[in-house]
Formats: sequence, C-alpha cells, structure tokens
Amino acid sequence: MRLLKEVRTLIEQARATVAVAVNAGLTMLYWQIGARIRQDVLRESRADYGKRIIAALGRQLEVEFGRGFEEKNLRRMVQFAEAYPDVGIVAAMTDMTPRRRKLSE
Repeated sequence: MRLLKEVRTLIEQARATVAVAVNAGLTMLYWQIGARIRQDVLRESRADYGKRIIAALGRQLEVEFGRGFEEKNLRRMVQFAEAYPDVGIVAAMTDMTPRRRKLSE
C-alpha cells in the first residue's frame, strides 16, 4: 500500500507540474498573438480594415487549430495584450508556480 501511495503522489505531482507549464505557455502564446495583432493590424487608422483582418484570421485559424482561435478569442487576446503591454509583467505572472505563490503569500 505504501508503494501505491508514493506512486500516486509522484503521478499527481507530475500532472500538477505539467498543468502549470502548459498554462504558462498558453498564457504567453495568447499574449504574443494579441500583441502581434495589435501591432500589425489595429495600429491602422481604418477600424473596419482591422475588424475584417481579425475576422478573416480567426476563420483561418479556427479551421486549423479549433475554436480557441476564433475571432472573439483573438479579440480577447488583443485585450489581454492591451491590459498588459509589458511582456515582462506577463512573464512574471506565468512564472508564479503554485509553490512560489504559497511562499509569497
């Protein structure tokens, strides 16, 4: 029974570590996508042009990568990049593993 308990603990710890890493990676990806769209598309003074580009990009990405990259989610990514324009802040947020958060509380 002790072996089973220890192996379960190892599996649970590994799953938690992987979940944190995946979440951090996705957070950075979403920020980078939002920042890129904001930089290349929305800096244009023609708002209608930007809306059409994001809509078309969303349709193309949704076909290839699924609903997580549809237009409304791309717009949320842009909002995320606007709310946190400094990539250093985003990187620091993603580096806050549960263990580090507990230590800092």
